[in-house]
Amino acid sequence: MTKLDFLLVGVGGQGTLLASDVLADTGLRAGYDVKKSEVHGMAQRGGSVTSHVRWAEHVYSPLIGRGEVDLMLAFEKLEAVRFAGFLRPGGVAVVNDQAILPVSVSAGTDVYPDDGEVRRVLGAVAGRVHMVAGLAIAERLGNARASNVVLLGALSRLVDVPAELWLESIAQRVPPPTLEVNRAAFMAGREAIGAIPTA
Repeated sequence: MTKLDFLLVGVGGQGTLLASDVLADTGLRAGYDVKKSEVHGMAQRGGSVTSHVRWAEHVYSPLIGRGEVDLMLAFEKLEAVRFAGFLRPGGVAVVNDQAILPVSVSAGTDVYPDDGEVRRVLGAVAGRVHMVAGLAIAERLGNARASNVVLLGALSRLVDVPAELWLESIAQRVPPPTLEVNRAAFMAGREAIGAIPTA
């Protein structure tokens, strides 16, 4: 059974924790032992949110060390850069093409990295970097809040687990009135990653 270490990073309000719940549940459905650990920080104020999710035959600790992450799912570009050091050499990053400016950038004391810098930092470690227009796809489907599920759909293309198991997990986690748009968001994310050039 393949060991997979996932790191999800974003800011408060992006649905990072819901995504980590779906990811953990999907691993269980696929027959893995799963452990999860979350750091909320100032999540409700737009602060950094991280979640470690580990799949393996036996998982003894929920935490993943620097340089050990197989798959990073970043819901915001600056967060991807901040946590790039957690990727193992040759790991894969799936990055939402969305910028949420922190106060330091809005105040003019810091500069937000451009897309070239994001790719350069991640590409120095990662074997592949997939940029996904998660928010734009979700807005096109009529629900911007489903961007986290678009990103999960993209991630699912990189993991050898049937789409049906992911969709079962999503159905257990989202409000029933939003199930159809979330199913559409997941499938759109799966389609999007195949069309995204890799770095």
